Amino acid sequence: MAEHGSSSEAKKKSLILNAFVMMCSGHQSPGLWRHPSDKSWRFKDTDHWVELAKSLDQAKFHGIFIADVLGGYDVYSKSLEPSIISGAQWPVTEPLSVIPAMAAATKSIGFGVTVSTTYEQPYHLARRLSTIDHLTKGRVGWNIVTSYLESAAKNLGRTEQLGHDERYAQAEEYMTVIYKLLQSSWRDDAVVLDRERGIYTDPRLVRQINHSGKYFSVPGPHIVDPSPQRTPLLLQAGASKAGKLFAAQHAEAIFTSAHAPAVCAKNIAEIRQTAKDVFGRDPSSIKVLALATTILGRTEEEALAKYDDYKQYASLEGALALFGGWTGIDLNEYGDDEELRQVESNAVRSTVEAYAKFSPANSKWTKHTVAEHVSLGGNGPLFVGTPSQVADGLETWVREADVDGFNFAYVVFPQSFEDIIELLVPELRKRGLFWDDYAVPGGTYRENFYRKPGQKYPPAEHIAAKYHWPAEVDADQFETTQ
Repeated sequence: MAEHGSSSEAKKKSLILNAFVMMCSGHQSPGLWRHPSDKSWRFKDTDHWVELAKSLDQAKFHGIFIADVLGGYDVYSKSLEPSIISGAQWPVTEPLSVIPAMAAATKSIGFGVTVSTTYEQPYHLARRLSTIDHLTKGRVGWNIVTSYLESAAKNLGRTEQLGHDERYAQAEEYMTVIYKLLQSSWRDDAVVLDRERGIYTDPRLVRQINHSGKYFSVPGPHIVDPSPQRTPLLLQAGASKAGKLFAAQHAEAIFTSAHAPAVCAKNIAEIRQTAKDVFGRDPSSIKVLALATTILGRTEEEALAKYDDYKQYASLEGALALFGGWTGIDLNEYGDDEELRQVESNAVRSTVEAYAKFSPANSKWTKHTVAEHVSLGGNGPLFVGTPSQVADGLETWVREADVDGFNFAYVVFPQSFEDIIELLVPELRKRGLFWDDYAVPGGTYRENFYRKPGQKYPPAEHIAAKYHWPAEVDADQFETTQ
């Protein structure tokens, strides 16, 4: 179970480390809320999140990456019931709400939050993002998604999900509106607070954006003054052709999930090359974070004992519900002992063969094999072992996939994160793979992400930068550049 590799061969990067969570119980490990040590079921308690943020801030984690969905997982057995019973990302509460509380209790850690472009009006979301960026002093990031669940579409005014490419076409226009609102609607110094003349904001320094497109009509102006970052740090996950093109233009960080580095290495290289060739961006500035789950012990025996203990609580029905939502495949249509690599469905065969390719220990792949495979850690690697063994495995990913860091999912909350902080982080620091302190203590998410004091706004080469209305540029002069 432990993954091994030679640490001396890996390129020494100072890794970006995030905690990967969701406003639900179990998250990537359905059923583990039943474990006596697990407290993930406390997700509706503000203190639950504040305590996590404080411990990760002290450990110098870059961020807390909060996933989200807008519907239930109802593909498996064509029912929500397996998710409801097992607690597989159900119930799930709204993530932006708790960030100010976490920020108030911490100094430097960032907060990346998932929000969909498909079901949010850009004018409304821009207001919420600016508000949270103000309240956190510039420590919010936005994980841009287009949503994939049919259940969300039906509950949000559609008879069915928009087609994949149309979702991305809409998202492209959405981003244009967001950039116009956040970057160009107010000059940096529009708020003057002139008490003698009674002028709060100079009206000459606030402009309408007058956007009129296929999907959105937004005259503006933005209703909130410029926040510390203006545009939150932009995160994105997408491996399709449209998703990779979108990431190459917009993403500052990319989240990838796969069971082996070889699966995502090609996608990462393609995105970076496209960013350079098509959008004129520095490919090394786009940081890739891989999903990873760890089970750590001071000895290999201790780690394996934890693994054996944890897997007793995993919900295979919950795992199949998550798998169905992620892939659109209902494995309930197949028999308990049916070899899935031999079924008629190309989608099922190719998906399962991809899992099997990197897990040769399983000679037969049934739906229960798939469930066991994803029940601890979801659609990503599970590293079980000592800090040295797990660090070797992480370095293999850095070397073979060229990732820049990891989004660590938990098995047992908060024990998994406590073990990472106590056992793994010191090992990574010993190898020169993790910083000793934030680059900009008390700085914005973007400053610490790029390790550049003063880099509060998107870099000059990023598409958002062309919309920025800086101080000292008058309105007429700025209009000619838009």
